Amino acid sequence: MRTQTKTSVMKLAAVGAVAGLVSGLVKLGWENILPPRTPERDATNPPQTFLQQHGLTAAQTHATYTYSDHQIPWVSLLIHFGFSSSLGALYAVAGHYVPLFKLGYGSMWGLGVWAGAHLWAMPALKIVPAAKDQPVEEHLSEAVGHMVWNTVNQIVISDMLREKSGNQVMNSALI
Repeated sequence: MRTQTKTSVMKLAAVGAVAGLVSGLVKLGWENILPPRTPERDATNPPQTFLQQHGLTAAQTHATYTYSDHQIPWVSLLIHFGFSSSLGALYAVAGHYVPLFKLGYGSMWGLGVWAGAHLWAMPALKIVPAAKDQPVEEHLSEAVGHMVWNTVNQIVISDMLREKSGNQVMNSALI
């Protein structure tokens, strides 16, 4: 019989990053059902605005590739999935050491990420309007979307770390 070992920080971060990729897909789907911004405000989305504030041109930030006759904004997706994977990794590590972060199966962490990013940081950086100037539809879509996003992180993380037949799903190659 194998004894259970502590999960390493690197393993937790790797699992969280993978979870972030999966939850990033879910968040994109969520935003197709409940778009957070009007078409006018989404013409240059928050990741594009941030990059333009830091010296990239509109042509660079609006770069796309074509798939099935759709123009897909790969630069925005790079930022979207980078954010999701980074926060998924942070959540996996933080939740391991501070279980309170997993409250509501991770949904409260997601709500905190929304508040920190969409109500505080992005308005302070002039990426989006002040919270009071954002439409209620944006708050609803983003708040609930972030709760769903991080619940998916928790589901994926829990499943990847669950012991099955005495073996860790994520083997020692990630340690």
